Amino acid sequence: MSLRQRHPSASTESRPRPRPLPEDEVYNIIPVHNLLADHPSLRFPEVRAAAAALRAVGNLRKPPFTEWLPNMDLLDWLGLFFCFQKENVRNQREHLVLHLANAQMRLIPPPDNIDTLDASVLRRFRKKLLKNYTNWCSYLGKKSNIWISDRRGASDQQRELLYVSLYLLIWGEAANLRFVPECLCYIFHHMAMELNRILEDYIDENTGQPVMPSLSGENAFLNCVVKPIYETMKAEVENSKNGTAPHSAWRNYDDINEYFWSKRCFEKLKWPINVGSNFFVTTSRAKHVGKTGFVEQRSFWNLFRSFDRLWMMLILFLQVAIIVAWEQKEYPWQALKDRTVQVQVLTLFFTWSGLRFLQSLLDVGMHYRLVSRETMGLGVRMVLKCVVAAAWIVVFGVFYGRIWTQRNQDRRWSAAANRRVVTFIQVALVFIIPELLALALFIIPWVRNFIEKTNWRIFYMLSWWFQSRSFVGRGLREGLVDNIKYTLFWIVVLATKFCFSYFLQIKPLIAPSKAVLGLRNVKYEWHEFLRNSNRLAVGLLWLPVVLVYLMDIQIWYSIYSSLVGAVVGLFAHLGEIRNMQHLRLRFQFFASAIQFNLMPEEQLLSARGTLKSKLKDAIRRLKLRYGLGQPYRKLESNQVEATRFALIWNEVIMSFREEDIISDREVELLELPPNSWNIRVIRWPCFLLCNELLLALSQAKELVDSPDRWLWKKICKNEYRRCAIIEVYDCIKYLILEIIKHNSEEHSIVTVLFQEIDHSLEIERFTKTFKTTALPQLHSKLIILVELLNKPQKDCNKLVHTLQALYEIAVRDFFKEKRSADQLREDGLAPRDLASSGGLLFANAIQLPDNNNENFYRQVRRLHTILTSRDSMQNIPVNLEARRRIAFFSNSLFMNMPHAPQVEKMMAFSVLTPYYSEDVLLSKEQLRVENEDGVSILYYLQTIFDDEWKNFMERMRREGMVKDSDIWTDKLRDLRLWASYRGQTLSRTVRGMMYYYRALKMLAFLDSASEMDIREGSREMRSMRRDSLDGLNSERSPSSKSLSRASSSVSLLFKGHEYGTALMKFTYVVACQIYGSQKQKKDPRADEILYLMKNNEALRVAYVDEITTGRDEKEYYSVLVKYDQQLDKEVEIYRIKLPGPLKLGEGKPENQNHAIIFSRGDAVQTIDMNQDNYFEEALKMRNLLEEYKHYYGIRKPTILGVREHIFTGSVSSLAWFMSAQESSFVTLGQRVLANPLKVRMHYGHPDVFDRFWFLTRGGISKASRVINISEDIFAGFNCTLRGGNVTHHEYIQVGKGRDVGLNQISMFEAKVASGNGEQVLSRDVYRLGHRLDFFRMLSFFYTTVGFFFNTMMIVVTVYAFLWGRLYLALSGVEASMESNSNNNKALGTILNQQFIIQLGVFTALPMIVENSLEHGFLQAIWDFLTMQLQLSSVFYTFSMGTRSHFFGRTILHGGAKYRATGRGFVVEHKSFAENYRLYARSHFVKAIELGLILIIYATHSPVATNTFVYIALSISSWFLVVSWIMAPFVFNPSGFDWLKTVYDFDDFMNWIWFHGSVFAKAEQSWERWWYEEQDHLRVTGLWGKLLEIILDLRFFFFQYGIVYQLGIAAGSTSIAVYLLSWIYVFVVFGFYVSVSYARDKYAAKEHIYYRLVQFLVIILVILGLIALLEFTEFKFVDIFTSMLAFIPTGWGLILIAQVFRPFLQSSIVWSGVVSVARLYDILFGVIVMAPVALLSWLPGFQSMQTRVLFNEAFSRGLRIFQIITGKKSSG
Repeated sequence: MSLRQRHPSASTESRPRPRPLPEDEVYNIIPVHNLLADHPSLRFPEVRAAAAALRAVGNLRKPPFTEWLPNMDLLDWLGLFFCFQKENVRNQREHLVLHLANAQMRLIPPPDNIDTLDASVLRRFRKKLLKNYTNWCSYLGKKSNIWISDRRGASDQQRELLYVSLYLLIWGEAANLRFVPECLCYIFHHMAMELNRILEDYIDENTGQPVMPSLSGENAFLNCVVKPIYETMKAEVENSKNGTAPHSAWRNYDDINEYFWSKRCFEKLKWPINVGSNFFVTTSRAKHVGKTGFVEQRSFWNLFRSFDRLWMMLILFLQVAIIVAWEQKEYPWQALKDRTVQVQVLTLFFTWSGLRFLQSLLDVGMHYRLVSRETMGLGVRMVLKCVVAAAWIVVFGVFYGRIWTQRNQDRRWSAAANRRVVTFIQVALVFIIPELLALALFIIPWVRNFIEKTNWRIFYMLSWWFQSRSFVGRGLREGLVDNIKYTLFWIVVLATKFCFSYFLQIKPLIAPSKAVLGLRNVKYEWHEFLRNSNRLAVGLLWLPVVLVYLMDIQIWYSIYSSLVGAVVGLFAHLGEIRNMQHLRLRFQFFASAIQFNLMPEEQLLSARGTLKSKLKDAIRRLKLRYGLGQPYRKLESNQVEATRFALIWNEVIMSFREEDIISDREVELLELPPNSWNIRVIRWPCFLLCNELLLALSQAKELVDSPDRWLWKKICKNEYRRCAIIEVYDCIKYLILEIIKHNSEEHSIVTVLFQEIDHSLEIERFTKTFKTTALPQLHSKLIILVELLNKPQKDCNKLVHTLQALYEIAVRDFFKEKRSADQLREDGLAPRDLASSGGLLFANAIQLPDNNNENFYRQVRRLHTILTSRDSMQNIPVNLEARRRIAFFSNSLFMNMPHAPQVEKMMAFSVLTPYYSEDVLLSKEQLRVENEDGVSILYYLQTIFDDEWKNFMERMRREGMVKDSDIWTDKLRDLRLWASYRGQTLSRTVRGMMYYYRALKMLAFLDSASEMDIREGSREMRSMRRDSLDGLNSERSPSSKSLSRASSSVSLLFKGHEYGTALMKFTYVVACQIYGSQKQKKDPRADEILYLMKNNEALRVAYVDEITTGRDEKEYYSVLVKYDQQLDKEVEIYRIKLPGPLKLGEGKPENQNHAIIFSRGDAVQTIDMNQDNYFEEALKMRNLLEEYKHYYGIRKPTILGVREHIFTGSVSSLAWFMSAQESSFVTLGQRVLANPLKVRMHYGHPDVFDRFWFLTRGGISKASRVINISEDIFAGFNCTLRGGNVTHHEYIQVGKGRDVGLNQISMFEAKVASGNGEQVLSRDVYRLGHRLDFFRMLSFFYTTVGFFFNTMMIVVTVYAFLWGRLYLALSGVEASMESNSNNNKALGTILNQQFIIQLGVFTALPMIVENSLEHGFLQAIWDFLTMQLQLSSVFYTFSMGTRSHFFGRTILHGGAKYRATGRGFVVEHKSFAENYRLYARSHFVKAIELGLILIIYATHSPVATNTFVYIALSISSWFLVVSWIMAPFVFNPSGFDWLKTVYDFDDFMNWIWFHGSVFAKAEQSWERWWYEEQDHLRVTGLWGKLLEIILDLRFFFFQYGIVYQLGIAAGSTSIAVYLLSWIYVFVVFGFYVSVSYARDKYAAKEHIYYRLVQFLVIILVILGLIALLEFTEFKFVDIFTSMLAFIPTGWGLILIAQVFRPFLQSSIVWSGVVSVARLYDILFGVIVMAPVALLSWLPGFQSMQTRVLFNEAFSRGLRIFQIITGKKSSG
């Protein structure tokens, strides 16, 4: 036992109980205030050492005006001097003691004196914690105020402690200032200076007294330092008008932080903080400090600005490719031999300089607000850049012009002309010097890192021109190896893309373009403005191709990243154990793998990390992975290792049983029973031994006469067979001797028989002595014997007969040499005197163990299983989730992972979960209440989780439930928990995270347990362990049998110290923001949270408490509470006052930020409310945390990425599509991003953050309003910009729930897309786009905002293609092309090819690849085909529309908001009105527009007369239209139920015509909804409105094109035709106004007048039509054709009217606009409803749709149709 485990005497108890503490001494984890308390953590000398170091105040000057108490420490000293809150001091004291103690425990080798704090621990911590501060000082050229010399003395330690404590105290009380890390540096800088003055005994010049800090008074730090800055932030947030004001109008957290990146903060703010500084002005524009560092402007130009290098590459290549392809040679190099082409290619320098000029103009346009008197240099640079860029355009123009003048003079390429070309190239070389320099630095990245990181003035001067100086984003280059890896990846991607683009996009278009340009005398069918050239037509041909050209890198990236991801996954050994069959083959190595990976090795201190030890590790891994050597032999010789493995494995199986994913019977088949009954081999789980005995018997029968050794050798080829035989033999021997009375004659006979058998085995003469043919008879009799013993009522007569029969076979048939009765008597194999035993042997000799001897009968059942099992048990366990988890866990142990340290030596960590008001536990009402189809949530869960429900009921019965109906009374809490664990509730998340605590306790026990402990332990457990299972016959009280999660089987062996160790290493904080108000309102959720705290010792809840002090005044506190088991109530641990309301920015990050001060440890894992964890995964956490010590590239990681498993895939097909897409993203996608691309940010939530690194750099998420709506990913951006490193590890996984209904999924997609739209505007993306090297920038773009931009480009391409075709058809150009050339078909196929690529490969490939890697290729293909049959393409196309709509709208107009998606179960039918509200603008209207174009094209295009060509051209577009209209109904339960469709239509019409009150919600009133849909136009800027109007003008084109096609136009192409057609619009509007006026005036009182007006209108219309038919060329068909023209015009007018709403709303026109808009929505509703109604009316569609929606469940034999139709089974 190691030095440190000097247990107090209490260690022998099951768990030491601390004495009850007085109320005021409540503690969080360790009672630091009372080191003599009886607490398990205080047995560590390191804790006492850390506390003692803090107590060493020595001869420091005591603070005046307060009494200094003897038990005060350095933190109290700082708190009194600098006026920190007492509770903050208490919180940071524990924080610091815990951290220093943990750090000292990890020291290798341990320090000589373990009772004092080691100096190196403190120095390391101080350097890490204050690293950002020292960087900041050197960046600003200020001298650091950390005055520590290199001498190593005691005074140093005190100083180090004071600096560290000061920083932590500032951080702990900074509230929202924690988001502005450099502001904290500024505060620390000045306070450290004051601290130095006190320590150095400076004298104040004014008073002559020793120096005092500038703060004085209670809570002065909060009031005088934090509050002024906080109030400024708050005022700025109020200026943002709830996030609707433009970002440029107010300062967000980043602006305030970046103010501290320049020296002006020292000049303006001063210290003590000068509240009169212009920094604090928020109202007046003149003095106001505007934006700092960056201005976020809404514009698509941001994409060009941030990623200008990418766009330049694409545009320049396109230009060169067109120039080269124009020559129509077969290969580009053939064209380039021509000097003319070469010179034309040089025009790319014009484009290049033009793009640079554009970039500099954009910089001026976007950033002019940054220029103020204090930042003139910035303005000068921007103007200079514009001038220089413009000058280059002129220079190139002059030199290029000179080439051609010379060429035209000489009429050939003369020497003089060539010289001028050379001159031009020389000029161009000067132009690209910066690029060449960048390339050189790219090849040698460390030079660039050095230049950027060192703060030398000379480097600053050199780089001034290229980029503004910034504190973040310096030195981001990776190491050479990584550099080569991602460079190669991108070279391959770009090479493929450019070859494809040149040969298959650009070249084929050249001939048609030339043909169209060459068309003469085109017969235009309308008034053409550009009569003499067809350039517009050519432009429209090229537009979709160019758009696809700009976005298709995304497709190539998708393809190559899938392949690379698969290769990386293969090398990581993913998916090697996919099912139980694979596990069987590997199970014998599995024990060694657990020992190797999960158990710390007792290694020599110096051996770790050396080359020799690494080599040894690698060899051992190979042995384990490929089954070299015989690990089970080793296991058998080392019983302790076997028992250790059994303890871990059984605990995993028990956790499965507690979660009800396996049954009691499966527990018996899966567990490793502890060794008993003198069995000589390892007792493998039954599922491995199945069928082995029968196979061995058949082998023995076949090899009757072969010698022992030969037979045994054959049997031993299979390890499980060998074990099965030995185990069965030993069991039978023990069993028969056990049930026969000792000292009886029968007992001695049986003993002798077994001795003979044993002897023959020893001398290897078994087959010579015995007949192996008799074995099957013995086998069948033994089965009968064991079955008799298994029955609850034992029949002794039958037992006697069976034993008798066995005896007869053994004596008569088994021996080869027959023996006479006398011989048998002589040998002791027959009774001396038969008469004495009453004729029958064994008649009076049987003595069965008591029925309560659970252990005995358990062994008998196991023996029965091994004797009888014939099948291969491949389907054990039955539950798919249990199989998946066992497979993943066992596979992960063969992957590469760091060695586990002992629990004491592992890094400490905490888990943080933000929670607002979601479900904690499902209530009884929620479970019972039925939806309109008669389906309750419980019934739904019982059906979906059929087997788990049976297992749950089995467990309840074992725990004492008598009748099934008791489940609603006695076992209600269990029932609610069971249901909650299958939803996405807080209780599920808490259960999952508390597995860490349980795992750590068990591992701590195994670490410290001696061999004796483990041996004894397994014996003890045998006697007491399984009362919980199969205790049906025992008379115990139900409570003692409960399988509560607190006391697992191993916990019976704990010595007490495990609790202390686990608490020091793990804490779980749930940030329940409104828990305080929930308690006041008596919200049931508060009780449920309390229940969770009561049952989980390591759980803490942090919340914000609002206390009303004055009339309108409130005080806010961050409070931490826990449940005290001694006092049996909730106790408050800390209460830290906040400067004001918590939520200034986005809710979730603010919630995380207020609770992070209560987290502990070196790492923090951020877990969301919809996550889960598993016990077996928790075992690997200490391995994962060791990753922080390894270098990945040139840096150690700061975020450890963890893979997720999406657990909601089984609910419906929709949930399956979502989880398949998501799974490939969180596994394959992240894997490639981390390695080789090195741009993994932070997407998933289970990522583990290096806590001290992040808490000094702005926290674990960003919180500015709106811009940081996707708060998590900004943590990744921030990490990368500040020089962190993000890795990804796949040997551990965390569960994650996803949305399961279409509406929830769409809201989630909308949230993510809006978030990405905001990211485009953000400074982080701009900086990453500029500071990363070219290839990492590409990776970054295509995996974040680029993905959404390209999704939007796909939709834009469809639009461009269709509008282009429509233009060609209606103008008549298409007809002329048709007659002149046949290139049109070629063109159509080219375009169509793009669409196939765009729809298919885009979403499917990563999914298929990841699936085949983890589940096998055939399974992946099968899954893919099944998905297609379930219309997954419809879903993916639909979600593409959602993404592109919200992404585009956010960039143009803003309006991004957090959408609470709700995580319920989706079984209810969503009404048509609800679907219409959600999707009308994003999908339906767009689909109708595209459908209209396709219909007009079909009727008016000469090409479309050929049906095949039309289908080929438009099939993918039609697919898009159908998907966008039908998806919400296809994926809506009962979507095609005729009755529901009828009700839905009524409901929709009621909603449309509802005029309701002012307070009506959008769900009730159409008008309210209509106004809400325009909200984004109210907040958009001028450019947004202009662009909106320009886009709306497209609707007038229909009218322009179709009017000329009408008969009434009589073939005229005059512009007058179009202008006259507007008369029609005004006439219709006039009629509408007059009718509505009449209705308002007369409809109620003088109804007859209203009817008269209607009559007049109808007469006028009829007269008008007759007149037109008579006097013009008007045809009757024109009425319908003109509908196609005028309906879009009206819609366009309404959209434009919405933009002008501020001017029109007060006018008379507005009510007309609203009425017409209502009619349009009715029209759209009817169009969308028509196909739904038709399909509902047709028979059979409803059941087909149900099958499509719930297929996964069908395949598992579930009766979902009952769920839908509500025909419940009786009972």
